[in-house]
Amino acid sequence: MIRIGAKLGAVVMALFVLAGGALADPAIIYDLGGKFDKSFNESAYTGAEGWKARTGGSYREIEIQSEAQREQAIRRLASSGSNPIVMTGFAFASTLAAVAPDFPDTKFAIIDSVVDEPNVRSVVFSEHEGSYLVGVIAGMTTKTNTVGFVGGMGIGLIKRFACGYVQGVKAVNPDIQVIQQMTGSDPSAWNDPVKGSEITKSQVSSGADIVYHAAGGTGVGVLQAAHDAGILGIGVDSNQNHLHPGSVLTSMLKRVDVAVDELFTAGTDLSTGVKVLGVAENGVGYALDEHNAPLIPEDVLAEVEAKRAAIADGNLQVHNYTTDDSCPVN
Repeated sequence: MIRIGAKLGAVVMALFVLAGGALADPAIIYDLGGKFDKSFNESAYTGAEGWKARTGGSYREIEIQSEAQREQAIRRLASSGSNPIVMTGFAFASTLAAVAPDFPDTKFAIIDSVVDEPNVRSVVFSEHEGSYLVGVIAGMTTKTNTVGFVGGMGIGLIKRFACGYVQGVKAVNPDIQVIQQMTGSDPSAWNDPVKGSEITKSQVSSGADIVYHAAGGTGVGVLQAAHDAGILGIGVDSNQNHLHPGSVLTSMLKRVDVAVDELFTAGTDLSTGVKVLGVAENGVGYALDEHNAPLIPEDVLAEVEAKRAAIADGNLQVHNYTTDDSCPVN
């Protein structure tokens, strides 16, 4: 693993020896917050490690520390022969669009955004569908008829999470109040557990007994505050049920791990274009395991499974916030 610092000279040589050093090794660049954020980046890391364990292959990885390092990281890996190069997060989009044409023989992949270049695979998820499902669980579980949502940056992607969640909650009880707050307006919003904790405490004081986060590393603070307050949290991206067993109602699974594994497996034969992963493709869903099964009664499980099946076969359409910049049930 490499963390890019202010001076990059040593990075060039380090990249050649990292994880085996073969010139055709795939590579991954994690977004701000690091690969052990217990959420989005960590799911990507899990996918990379799963591919490594399954195939015996090797890969390179970089954790950036600032916005300025996005382009440096992509160019260094491409120049050193990594192929394909996967990057996690929408914030890489404009940089990748500028860099990809300079390396036409290199395949790139971006998760959570669309970059229209002939050598780029764009992987996007139907987060609104998965969020709808955890919203159904929250709506059937709340005792106070007030639930919360804590997002990272107030951008369209996160509003898609929020809107899906609200739709799921109100599908089972339209009278439930959903408190929605974002953590910030810049990338630091993804890695501020203290702020996540403060927002959660505020929502608890307003009556929320369940709080769902879509805030990356900030969500660690959300789940901790929920546990400390004796209410339930809902995790995101990775299965976070184990962080506070008995206090995490469920987690909205966004299978970034599966996407990364598939991208690495395709290697230099990676097909380009856009791939959308929703409920029907098992790209999003909810987590049920030994840590949260006692929290979800049979009637709740039956209802959420019915909703999941309806979404998968097209009989239930969850409104996508980013298609028309609105949410019909706020």
